[in-house]
Amino acid sequence: MPKQSKVFIMSEPQSRLLCRELSLLAFNRRVLAQAQDEQIPLLERLRFLCIVSSNLDEFFEVRMAWLRRTRQRFPLIPLANGEVPDTVIANVTREAHSLIAEQYRIFNDVLIPALRHEGISFYPRSSWNTQQQQWVAQYFNNELLPILTPIGLDPSHPFPRLLNKSLNFAVELEGKDAFGRSGGMAIVQAPRILPRVLKMPKDICDGHDGFVFLSSILHAHVHTLFTGMNVKGCYQFRLTRDSELSVDEDLENLGVAIAGELQDRQYGDGVRLEVADNCPEHVYQFLLSQFHLSPDALYRVNGPVNLVRLMAVPDMIDRKDLKFKQFTPGIPTALSKNHNLFDVIQQEDVLLYHPYQSFEPTVRLIQQAAEDPEVIAIKMTIYRTGSNSDLVKALMKAALAGKQVTVVVELMARFDEETNLNWASQLEAVGAHVVYGVFGYKIHAKMALIVRREQGKLKRYAHISTGNYHQGTSRIYTDLGLMTSDADITDDVNTVFMEITGLGQPNNLHKIAQSPFTLHKMLLDSIAGEIEHAKAGKPARIIAKMNALVEPTIIEALYAASQAGVQIELIVRGMCVLRPGVKGLSENIRVRSIVGRLLEHARVYCFTNGGQSKVWISSADWMGRNLFRRVEICTPIETTDLKHRIMKEALLLALSDNQCAWMMQSNGEYRRIKRTDAEAPVNMQETLIERYSQQ
Repeated sequence: MPKQSKVFIMSEPQSRLLCRELSLLAFNRRVLAQAQDEQIPLLERLRFLCIVSSNLDEFFEVRMAWLRRTRQRFPLIPLANGEVPDTVIANVTREAHSLIAEQYRIFNDVLIPALRHEGISFYPRSSWNTQQQQWVAQYFNNELLPILTPIGLDPSHPFPRLLNKSLNFAVELEGKDAFGRSGGMAIVQAPRILPRVLKMPKDICDGHDGFVFLSSILHAHVHTLFTGMNVKGCYQFRLTRDSELSVDEDLENLGVAIAGELQDRQYGDGVRLEVADNCPEHVYQFLLSQFHLSPDALYRVNGPVNLVRLMAVPDMIDRKDLKFKQFTPGIPTALSKNHNLFDVIQQEDVLLYHPYQSFEPTVRLIQQAAEDPEVIAIKMTIYRTGSNSDLVKALMKAALAGKQVTVVVELMARFDEETNLNWASQLEAVGAHVVYGVFGYKIHAKMALIVRREQGKLKRYAHISTGNYHQGTSRIYTDLGLMTSDADITDDVNTVFMEITGLGQPNNLHKIAQSPFTLHKMLLDSIAGEIEHAKAGKPARIIAKMNALVEPTIIEALYAASQAGVQIELIVRGMCVLRPGVKGLSENIRVRSIVGRLLEHARVYCFTNGGQSKVWISSADWMGRNLFRRVEICTPIETTDLKHRIMKEALLLALSDNQCAWMMQSNGEYRRIKRTDAEAPVNMQETLIERYSQQ
């Protein structure tokens, strides 16, 4: 195999890990660009700004937290390719500071003026008129004051234990209180139960949509909390903590262990301190010392310290002209409510492309299985499904009806652990067989299996998806779902379930490729096959769509294929450490990222195979964790019309997009594709919305 450093040749002296972290931040820059794109409705641009904040929260809670833990444990030991944790953190921190500064610049200099022009204003304290001041005072007295608990810092009142990402205020005081204690510092925690942005009545905002931040309300009336004291200053701040769960291998019950860890997640080690930019140095230095953070963890921002909470604003404004046009996902005629889905799937495989096509038939499949007296067993995986899932309710109904229900619940699905624990307990309570998967391997495969008695024999039906069984995200994530009664595929799905729930060596599968056993090899063999076809003068092309590409051996194989003349088109939404277009290495590789109103989530792999193309859909990205440390499945699409449809809609349409596409350059930077005057505008997502919403 070629030297591993070759994979990252264009990013020297950056190493693999640094490339990965910077690639994550680069994706957020592409999302942030949507916030200042005047072709996008204004309120949707505000949403994109908030999405970046949400993504960055997770970045710090997980990725930066891991880097800091590693630095503490192994400060001088190289991580990969000679890199030292301090070096990686310094580079990533520099880029994060730059990204966040740009985010607040767009918020203050672009979005706020544009919103004001449309009659939507965020009123600072200095601009409140008399009526607004009265409204604010009433809200403070009635809603905020009764539940606030200011904590003065002294030997009897140590610095409080603050919740992860909670809004807090450091208040500087002078004078003496009722007990003769001298003023100093106090901490006020904003109640999480209250919204961070409030809409004021239109009649006190000149008939317009007016908003005020909770932080502004508290700032205006903080003196009420400290009677007789002089408030010298009040400064908002927010602490982001390490949110990774740590579960010991030597445990008896994974569910109990996870439940215990969840209680501590809100109080992990600090990794980032955000403060308002008017916060004086002696105050933020004091806060850094309390959280044992170095200066590089400080982020001074010009605005509210939590832009995520602005996500609620568009829903509070009735302005359809400032939002994306709503659409109703289509439902194929054959899957209308008066049809028995088992009869349909018997005749042919069914492919749904969400959210262009409705997720409702998927829900209805499990609901029909729960109600059908001929169905005797249902098996299903749950990775993320939401807190109010009709699918899980259908499984519970099936269990209560006496059917054999087996549910594989992944308790380590990050930030969904508590929801999954709750569903697991409810499923167990009604008699379902609940399995927590395989310790050390996340169950990331999305699959359901239904066993039905037909004409005296048992017949299997399967649903396989690239995305989660989550009715909420199915409306904003693009994913493919296959319903099939193919005997080989349904037998493979059953085998994978048996491996997860039982014990034994891995079995040979008929058609499905599976992580951690055969998927990686299948991908390498398929790439090698394209190399052989290219050498033989046959058609040789790879088109692959995924969320991330970081696995070194896959990248090396793609470089080798490029050098052999294979044409490679990669559609990678997020992280990608491969470098395209490098002379002598990757001249035949092109990498693009689609960033639009919907989140591209489907994983699709196509190998031309000398003219006999092979198309796969999968739950797996091309990352080490997906290929070696998770249970994933990759399913071939063999029906000719479905193969053509996937090629056309999920791949070729993405390659022709000139509205939402970004091309990676050979140095790893991205440039937005700009169409020429001769080209017609092509927006992949809007094209499919228009096509299917008219079904």
